Amino acid sequence: MEGLNLVSTFAEFKELKNIDRPTMMSVLEDVFCNLLTRMYGSADNFNIIINIDKGDFEIWHNRMVVESVKDPQSEISLADAKKIDEDYEVGEEVSEEVKLESFGRRGILALRQNLAGRIMDIEKANLFSKYKERVGEIIVGEVYQAWKKEVLVLDDEGNELLLPKSEQIPTDFFRKGDTLRAVVAKVEMKNSAPVIILSRTANTFLERLFEQEVPEIFDGLITIKRIVRQPGERAKVAVESYDDRIDPVGACVGVKGSRIHGIVRELRNENIDIINWTSNTQLLVQRALSPAKISSIKIHDDTKRIGVFLKPAEVSAAIGKGGLNIKLAGQLVGYEIDVYREIDEEEEDVRLDEFSDEIEKWIIDALKAIGCDTAKSVLSIAPAELMKRADLEEETVNEVLKVLKAEFEEAAE
Repeated sequence: MEGLNLVSTFAEFKELKNIDRPTMMSVLEDVFCNLLTRMYGSADNFNIIINIDKGDFEIWHNRMVVESVKDPQSEISLADAKKIDEDYEVGEEVSEEVKLESFGRRGILALRQNLAGRIMDIEKANLFSKYKERVGEIIVGEVYQAWKKEVLVLDDEGNELLLPKSEQIPTDFFRKGDTLRAVVAKVEMKNSAPVIILSRTANTFLERLFEQEVPEIFDGLITIKRIVRQPGERAKVAVESYDDRIDPVGACVGVKGSRIHGIVRELRNENIDIINWTSNTQLLVQRALSPAKISSIKIHDDTKRIGVFLKPAEVSAAIGKGGLNIKLAGQLVGYEIDVYREIDEEEEDVRLDEFSDEIEKWIIDALKAIGCDTAKSVLSIAPAELMKRADLEEETVNEVLKVLKAEFEEAAE
């Protein structure tokens, strides 16, 4: 009965953990051989017969009948053989069944622990291999526990996956029982256990969402050339079609935005700009900064910088909230983008660079970063807004405004 319980227990475990039959058989045989080796010095003269389906096993000790025993593990005396069966003669082989009870409680306990350890090691290796192959794929799981620094997610087989806070969209909020979609970011071994890390901020997650929502991308008719994003805020996706009959931007948006809306909802209302890819840098810059209309562009390949000149009314649209639009456009193109206002010849204005002897360069650069490259463009913004957008101290802003105002007061005199 002890043996029946032992093997049937692990037969059930095998079904639950999805371990294939040959592997399970090999593990059981190996574990029994190790136990026999510890008890008898060798397992060479033993046959182990396991029937996982029925949940039972047999161990047979094979020995040769001899007149005088020199090796008890491989030989048995004629007298002892006749106790088993009167018909045995010298030179014949005797097979005697070994009962599990003969191993003692300690032996049985060691066998159970060894089996459990081996099965768990196999399960860990299988889980590692399974998810290593799924890196970059979207999985759907259920939130089991939400902590401050991470969320514990269970897949459909009950395996534990982790979604760290750093891989969550800033506005993500999960409760136990919620369904969650994320991409498998990486799989690593820690303390001999596989750790599966998920991500909702990786560009790959957005790419896979497009593949799910846009059949033309999944089928390869449309290719995603580049993705840049600020998770939860804004993303720019450059797409290209190899079929002239397909409009890649229109296909990704869908009728009345039907395709893009599902992706936007999944990403917590992240604004997604879809752009037609082109190898023409100048044209790509124009598309990346849309809806702002650019007057002229100067590309400096040696410094990987691009200067874009816009009318004052277009600067705000090009830069975007908090400078995010210009930042993502630069990442998409692969250049640093500098924004310059076109000065109306009829309107007297002075570029900030002219004040380099009175205003420190880092302050001028901070103001340029938010689209203020002339004195009047700075003066047109309220001090509190300047402090917030350019991340400058109140004292610094007041000093800058004082210098700029003085310039125009002198001109008026």
